[in-house]
Amino acid sequence: MALCDKAAVVTGAAMGIGKSIAETLLQNGAKVAILDVNETAGKSLQLALDKQYGQGRTLFLTCDVESEEQTKAALLKAAQTFGGIDILCNNAGILNENTWEKTISINLMGVIRGTYLALEHMSKLNGGRGGVIVNTASMAGLGPLLSCPVYTASKYGVVGFTRAMAAASSASGYGVRFNAVCPSFVETELFSNITGRLGRFSNLADATRQMAVTFGSLSVSQVAECVLELVTDETRNGEALMLTPMFKKYMTFMDLSQHTDPAQGGL
Repeated sequence: MALCDKAAVVTGAAMGIGKSIAETLLQNGAKVAILDVNETAGKSLQLALDKQYGQGRTLFLTCDVESEEQTKAALLKAAQTFGGIDILCNNAGILNENTWEKTISINLMGVIRGTYLALEHMSKLNGGRGGVIVNTASMAGLGPLLSCPVYTASKYGVVGFTRAMAAASSASGYGVRFNAVCPSFVETELFSNITGRLGRFSNLADATRQMAVTFGSLSVSQVAECVLELVTDETRNGEALMLTPMFKKYMTFMDLSQHTDPAQGGL
């Protein structure tokens, strides 16, 4: 998929991975709607991007992905502004074992909600142009992070949902591809104080630190480049891209079961 004048929506885009995804899509010619609950950071980012890429290429919309009303309104506004939606990056996410209900609500339910509402604009069955949806999962969605069972469950859910939606889209004729990016530890605020968010599993803080040392850390730009690959490569559908500083590996929905021993963990 060539990105020139394509319309993209990125959730959780005011900072971190989402910000880098938005910038990468803009650099490659897309128009981008930035969705985030952080209005101050979001508006500041849009101003900076307007100066760099010109007026009319970006749009900031306040959106809590837990809200059906806000998500629906934001996607409608993006579609009206850009003349449709070609790309959705469901990126918003949190990690906090103390608030496990909210973790599931944002990380998994937010992805499902965003996908279903975006398909109203993207699916060829609804008069859309088709396109691609890329969900930010995690290596924790492929092999468990022992200190974060709920985060792990949410990301397993994202990977499973992505795989199933890819198959459903192919069988139903949506014209929309579905992929997931599964990075290891990433240099963001989310993981900078991860050991303070382990709740009842705080006794496993040392094991978590050791895993971070073992796997190493990725920059947000490295993750964004892989998202770009999943967006532009039209042969990619139903795939999870496992990404660490050492290697990356594509796993189709048929071979995810052949991942290395999950007991060894991973994020």
